Amino acid sequence: MIAAGGSSSRLNVGAEGDASWGQLAAGSVINEGHVDLRGRSVLLAVVSQFTAAAALMQLDGLARRIVLFPPDMSRDHLAYAAATAEADLILTDDPTVEAVDANIRCVRCTWQPAGRVLDRQTQIETEWILLTSGTTGVPKLVVHTLATLSGAIQPGASSAVWATFYDIRRYGGMQIFLRAALGGTTLVLKNAKEPVTDFLARAGSLGVTHILGTPSHWRGALMSNATGRIAPQYVRLSGEISDQAILNQMHATYPEAKVVHAFASTEAGVVFEVKDGLTGFPQDVVGSNPQVEIDIEGGTLKVRSARTAFRYLGANAPVLKSADGFVDTGDAVDLRGGRYSFVGRQDGTINVGGMKVHPEEVEAVINRHPEVSVSLVRMKKNSIIGGLVVADVVLKKSPQPADSNVSSLQREILQFCRGELAQHKVPAAINFVPNLAVAESGKLIRPHA
Repeated sequence: MIAAGGSSSRLNVGAEGDASWGQLAAGSVINEGHVDLRGRSVLLAVVSQFTAAAALMQLDGLARRIVLFPPDMSRDHLAYAAATAEADLILTDDPTVEAVDANIRCVRCTWQPAGRVLDRQTQIETEWILLTSGTTGVPKLVVHTLATLSGAIQPGASSAVWATFYDIRRYGGMQIFLRAALGGTTLVLKNAKEPVTDFLARAGSLGVTHILGTPSHWRGALMSNATGRIAPQYVRLSGEISDQAILNQMHATYPEAKVVHAFASTEAGVVFEVKDGLTGFPQDVVGSNPQVEIDIEGGTLKVRSARTAFRYLGANAPVLKSADGFVDTGDAVDLRGGRYSFVGRQDGTINVGGMKVHPEEVEAVINRHPEVSVSLVRMKKNSIIGGLVVADVVLKKSPQPADSNVSSLQREILQFCRGELAQHKVPAAINFVPNLAVAESGKLIRPHA
């Protein structure tokens, strides 16, 4: 099970709760009758991250499976996840969640500092089931254990105070939760509906030294003018491609901090961290870590290590690993001058007259324009060539609708793209928009053809 940290180190989730790791583990999330959790498959469908953290500490080593159902996941997938994971019961703090099957008990839970002591006469290796986003259909259920999830975490106590924009039921947030819980360090989590200004103010008041978020998280923080509320020593970006524009902005915002970006995925685990301030990763990263094998085959990054997930759950689930144990991440990379650049997802390309365009590659160019805050490139269907590249762009200073400079700025950005991209990758149109939709996972919401 997860060892409880010291009494001075705490989990702080604002209004949701605040407690030391020891208090969290000693309390109880079960508030009704006798519920036997030993050897059971438990689906955790709670809104509160604080309650989720307490439940994870209490269930690991006791339950056969813990299924982490994030609150932003469509409720339509709850029955599927429960059936696929062979859930015996659902733990929830949400009164709208009901039993999805007559054989699956629905148990209400909230954390209480003193509650029923769970029987821990025996310890088992619990399966931790993380769900993929499910944006293109039903989610995949990815099987980990505490050992695979914590494989990149160095043992030992630390004086760091961690904070993360991520939800701990997603892989990125889970990494920081385990780092803090296993190391006995303070962790500050963001409430789902908490304004970024309030979160960063709270993190700053607690002395945050290390903080993690996606590039989209950080762009939102930069636009909110709230980044000055913290003075971190270490800033980490992950979850999306970190283009040079956002890396430069983070270095300028926190000149005294170590700014890094990392590559990890729910299936492949933590792969590497890049510390040189440049987008992509050096060629010599491949083969430099004996614990994580990297192979570039067919233009995509493949990974084999003790940190990768075991398999997908489900009778008709796809194969997670190849016969030789490699996970195909689906992330396309391109070698240029001794450095690999991430160009996008293999399954997210736009077909322009038979030629492939990775939206992320085009976005990285647009985002370098000094007037641009962030962009999203999408496909507009075309009956002749299949698709056209269109870019929705958020400017650092939004023009007024009647601004005569709008069209000239659009032309300027297009000309900037023509100087950096092949002709078929240059957007056919630039649309200025006030904002772009970001999922609770911290990633831009991309339309699907």
